[in-house]
Amino acid sequence: MGLSFELTSPTRIIFGNGAFENVPALAAGLGNNVLLVTGGSQRFSQELCISLEEKGLRTQIFAIGSEPKTENISEAVRLCRKQECNVIVGLGGGSAIDAAKAIAAMATNPGELTNYLEVIGQNKPITEKPLPCIAIPTTAGTGSEVTKNAVIKSVGHSVKVSLRSEMMYPKIAVIDPQLSMQMSPELTAFTGIDALTHLLETFVSASLNPFLDMICSDGLTRISGFLESAFLNGNDLEARENMAFAAMLGGIALANGKLGAVHGFAGPLGGMFPAPHGAVCACLLPAVMKVNIETLQNHGNTEKLERFRRLAVILTGNENSTPEDGTNWIENLVKKLQVPSLSALNVTRESFSILAEKAKVASSMKGNPVLLNDLQLLKILDLSVHF
Repeated sequence: MGLSFELTSPTRIIFGNGAFENVPALAAGLGNNVLLVTGGSQRFSQELCISLEEKGLRTQIFAIGSEPKTENISEAVRLCRKQECNVIVGLGGGSAIDAAKAIAAMATNPGELTNYLEVIGQNKPITEKPLPCIAIPTTAGTGSEVTKNAVIKSVGHSVKVSLRSEMMYPKIAVIDPQLSMQMSPELTAFTGIDALTHLLETFVSASLNPFLDMICSDGLTRISGFLESAFLNGNDLEARENMAFAAMLGGIALANGKLGAVHGFAGPLGGMFPAPHGAVCACLLPAVMKVNIETLQNHGNTEKLERFRRLAVILTGNENSTPEDGTNWIENLVKKLQVPSLSALNVTRESFSILAEKAKVASSMKGNPVLLNDLQLLKILDLSVHF
């Protein structure tokens, strides 16, 4: 069979300790009026704001307190247009960077944001080139600095959906592992599991190609070797570097591949309950793996089962691993990282049926290695609540 695949990664990536110092000069090369989008903690934002202004750039700060909501984006777009900003800088976790990408896109495109959203909107295409965007992650999880979508919460619909376009890749990603050293152990765990899930779901999905295989294998190897170390010692720079690199690889993987049932459920769950995305992924991942492996075994699908066996070998380092060994490794990791269960995150049994219905139409579900029926979807939720 001939080798054939497509890969898109148009973002200029600047990776390394101290890379943060390059941002003012990079921004000045793109415009003179910056909208700086930050997260709730606004770590490093004042420092960057001063550096940008010293470079002669006008700077306006817009803070996203939590995951971006549709109204947050609309408010920021109005501010951006009023202040005539011509460069967007996203500094923070995935929420801040997703918001920055959405603001950059909507600042130049007409109409309401909801018209452009998947699932709840009209999925209208972005036609006008977004404002240039620089993405600077201070966590190591979402990989949003190298992806073409922004996850936005619609409170009215109780769901998180994507604004997506090939034009939404950030112009530049500045990845400085030193910025992630201020993360708490809890945030390190949640974001690290998110990166692991991006890589793992792409690795076992039907959309895998040789290039993504290489990316996912490398990222999974780094996470299996360094996530626990970063959790136990936040000042371990080698662990932080490897996690930042793995998160970036996860972003490239999800931008070019497909995810699966974990992210299929994560959007509805995050929309209905105030639970951190990474914690939701951590609760769901072992259950999704179990149900997927059982279903593939029942179907006799040896080719896809081999993907899960290879996954287990990467995670455990043991060439004789079975698919189930990979699930056990993930379960043990989640316990070591002290992630709360879905029930501890206030997810109730009464919500199961509506969560399953919403998950079925989620775009991420298309990448799951096997089609899951209603009973299997409910089983995943049941296992996750009791995990």
